[in-house]
Amino acid sequence: VGVGVVNGGGADGQLARGGVDDRIETELALLQGQGRREGLHGGTGFVGVGDGPVAQLGAGQVGASVAEGLVSEENDITIVDHDSQRLAYLQDRLDLRTVVGDAATPSVLRQAGAEDADMVIAVTQSDQANLVACKLAHGVFNIPTRIARLRSRDFLEDASLLSTDNFAVDFAMCPEQVITDYISRLIEFPEALQVLNFARGRVCLVAVRAYDGGLLVGKQIKEMREHLPLDMDARIAAIFRGNQPVFPEGSTVIEAGDEVFLLAAAENIRAVLLQLRRMMSRVERIMIAGGGNIGLRLAKSLEKR
Repeated sequence: VGVGVVNGGGADGQLARGGVDDRIETELALLQGQGRREGLHGGTGFVGVGDGPVAQLGAGQVGASVAEGLVSEENDITIVDHDSQRLAYLQDRLDLRTVVGDAATPSVLRQAGAEDADMVIAVTQSDQANLVACKLAHGVFNIPTRIARLRSRDFLEDASLLSTDNFAVDFAMCPEQVITDYISRLIEFPEALQVLNFARGRVCLVAVRAYDGGLLVGKQIKEMREHLPLDMDARIAAIFRGNQPVFPEGSTVIEAGDEVFLLAAAENIRAVLLQLRRMMSRVERIMIAGGGNIGLRLAKSLEKR
């Protein structure tokens, strides 16, 4: 693959296709967080939030998105940040408590209710502050679950650094790496609208737009079985038609223009996609607009292909 990098307007550029903004970036990071201690790059575990209080450290773009999602599920949230104006803005919009101060100091964490918290989510802009906060959460306050946003590959590539003997991070999320992986999968499947991996990459969910002339277009979903080998299985998980969801049943007829979400084993996904649309040729030359963290990670990832 030939790769060119152009440093665009933002630090990390923006991805228009697939609707990936800061909120989606955060949701992807939480859903596909870099796993638990035993395997940072293999984990795809979802971080569940209990009924107790949650201490969130950081009120930036990612922090605000996380807070909005947690508050919508009626969690008891306290946010810590240096920026009092940012905290006031969030407090006006959301049902949460705020504390102004340094998230990596015991006194501020205590003021935020760390002694009673079930979880700490450290999503400040500083890897060091997030790591120290998780260490304090474990060693001083005995908080059961500790999540940290980390941007440096040094911490992500060595699982021992995040063990309870060191920084005591249960789940590490790197939004930049999640977006990099997401874009890489879209490059691998250029005909797809969205590509998500589950079960440590063994299962793939792909969204494509059905084209007029596809094998299944104009036919019932149950007929897909006739076009697949006996040892290959797939499911249509969802259909959107004219921005409205259509519940997929065996008798549901796929129409041209439908957005169809297909679920299959990763090694079979291309064969399944052929049922709905023509396969595009392999991407050979790529220009990356944005030379920040995401652009650099993506260029390195594509260079290995």
